[in-house]
Amino acid sequence: MTRVKYGPASRARRKKVSKMAKGQRAGRSKWHRITMESVNKAMAYSTRDRRVKKRDFRQLWILRISNACKELGISYSKFMKALRDSKITLNRKILADIAVNDRPAFKKLVEDVSSKKK
Repeated sequence: MTRVKYGPASRARRKKVSKMAKGQRAGRSKWHRITMESVNKAMAYSTRDRRVKKRDFRQLWILRISNACKELGISYSKFMKALRDSKITLNRKILADIAVNDRPAFKKLVEDVSSKKK
């Protein structure tokens, strides 16, 4: 029976992991065992932080809309309720963009929504 050697496969696996650890300091990019731990932890953080990123952006959009609403004398919650009641389906990302970059349009939107409400 022939002898099976796993050298090339093992080297390829180690190389793949060390490529992912590129840029890390000291043993984290040199020694395989520490590199594995470091890369696994980094992958876990990246998975977790993709969710956190979505959460952070939603908070930012709400804050921007809220501040623009306060300047126009309406609360965020009342504005969002009025939007829903008037069947305007703009998401928070778009609303925040309008609030920051196009104040007159946002003001008109607030006026339209609050006039329909009354």
